[in-house]
Amino acid sequence: MPDTTTDTIAAISTPLGEGGIAVIRVSGPEAVAVAGRLFRSRTPLEQVPTHTVHYGFIVDPADGEPVDEVLVTVMRAPRSFTREDVVEISCHGGVVPVRRILELLLAHGARLAEPGEFTKRAFLNGRIDLTQAEAVIDLIRSKSDRAHALAMRQARGALSGKIRDLRTSLVELMAHIEVNIDYPEHDAEEATAALIEERCRAMLEELGRLLAGAREGRILREGVVTAIIGRPNVGKSSLLNLLARENRAIVTDIPGTTRDVIEEIVTIRGIPLKLLDTAGIRETADRVEQIGVERSRRALEEADLILFVLNHNEPLSEEERGLMARIEGRPSLVIVNKTDLPARLEVDELVRRFGPDRVVPMSALKEEGLDRLEQAISDLFFGGAIEAADQTYVSNVRHIDLLQRARRALEEAKGAAEARMPIDVIQIDLRLAWEMLGEVIGDAVSDALIDQIFSQFCLGK
Repeated sequence: MPDTTTDTIAAISTPLGEGGIAVIRVSGPEAVAVAGRLFRSRTPLEQVPTHTVHYGFIVDPADGEPVDEVLVTVMRAPRSFTREDVVEISCHGGVVPVRRILELLLAHGARLAEPGEFTKRAFLNGRIDLTQAEAVIDLIRSKSDRAHALAMRQARGALSGKIRDLRTSLVELMAHIEVNIDYPEHDAEEATAALIEERCRAMLEELGRLLAGAREGRILREGVVTAIIGRPNVGKSSLLNLLARENRAIVTDIPGTTRDVIEEIVTIRGIPLKLLDTAGIRETADRVEQIGVERSRRALEEADLILFVLNHNEPLSEEERGLMARIEGRPSLVIVNKTDLPARLEVDELVRRFGPDRVVPMSALKEEGLDRLEQAISDLFFGGAIEAADQTYVSNVRHIDLLQRARRALEEAKGAAEARMPIDVIQIDLRLAWEMLGEVIGDAVSDALIDQIFSQFCLGK
């Protein structure tokens, strides 16, 4: 297959549609020349210094007619995102001028970039490692300030640095073992089983610290799928509207208003929640409502967090007792809504069954109890507070899996050392751990995996 990594590529880097400006990015060995064929200004683009911005017009060479008034930024290799020559054309934001300029670039020497190809080139050219590349898409998709801060730390190499330190420790230990194997009479470092035990223990502690925050990291990165469940007319939609700070769902006093699952993304104490306002779960002859109830039951099974809403003004029904049995043992909070109405619900029974910290009295109508609910959610997932901003969370499923495999290999090596097995056998497990850590940062990873990772990126990034 032809090598496409040296092509000059181009793509639109801003969302399509009307806007103040749009940016078209060009990268590759011919980036300046390709853009220069279209750009008209006082100084030819090939003659301008790097990291400068120039005013002019994009012109169609076929007829000499100007297409748009633009600003062109030139960044020459290796001081660019891709470590190649990069040109960025800032034009008026609109479908027609953006499309025309891209078409001209493609007609005069560039090809359309694949999704994530600019970031992929930054990785292949050594500007960033794989964890930093993956952090780019996390930055784009971050749904909360905490998720953004986590992705920013990853992009700046916080996790990479820890992984590289672990790999360095493994290389040093394997080197000691090689000396012991090849020159047992000159065992200068005394790479004995005791030394292997000591080094493995220290590395396992560091891996343990990284993996300890994996659950919190995944929550910050992906959010918590939260199902709001309960019988019809208990205030589920009112609760969603209160959490979303807008009238997202229709609220009436008619039971069964919500016929489908409504989704909304909110942030609670730095934790992104994907709220699912479900149809009231009850037996019904209405075919449309039956479909909504079935979808509600599926949402209940798949949720990471369940907000079970009850009416303070009504006693527990048999349906509600059945739902209580289904959510016991799962991350859930019982919302006793409509506390502005007279009490007919046995709240003491709920407290005995779920515990006082998981029963939250509220009045969604009067917007009372929201702070307590938000604190209960934070307590449930982070023990009340998210760690300091300098905490390194592992949030990517691929990273978590590789770190767990590296930990198992180190545990095998430590156990083998404790059993005083031959050190050349122990070396196998140490090398496996080193390889697993290498896959995290991309030092040892297949082309297929690289393609899969970057295919998730948007076009132009």
